[in-house]
Amino acid sequence: MPIATVLLADDNPAILSHVGKLLKKDKQYEVVGTVNDGDAILREYSRLRPDLIILDISLGELSGIDIARNLMESGCHSKIVFLTVHEDSDFMNAAMGAGASGYVVKSRLSTDLISALNAALSGRIFVSSSLLYNHD
Repeated sequence: MPIATVLLADDNPAILSHVGKLLKKDKQYEVVGTVNDGDAILREYSRLRPDLIILDISLGELSGIDIARNLMESGCHSKIVFLTVHEDSDFMNAAMGAGASGYVVKSRLSTDLISALNAALSGRIFVSSSLLYNHD
């Protein structure tokens, strides 16, 4: 399987670093860019055209959901996987409605992220199991 390129978007430098290390260790993914705000995501997507975008929901003025919607409306072919603290079905439904292929809560990052990326690349949907059993 060829190496998939990834653009990481999170406003927390520690998360960017942790996810970068996790993906580097997996060897199936290459992080081609990291950004920490919405405008930078749109700009870097256009420049890099990654296979995958890992996107936080909380990113300043534009939410990750708005960014995903903008990307999809502009013809983005990257698969989008949300990585977020929001363990809430309303956020998950909004993210999936905006075109996401995956929704991973940060508390399950180490166990779920690679599975979510693999699912997205295979055309499947992935949601952290804690949300599947969470009835708000």
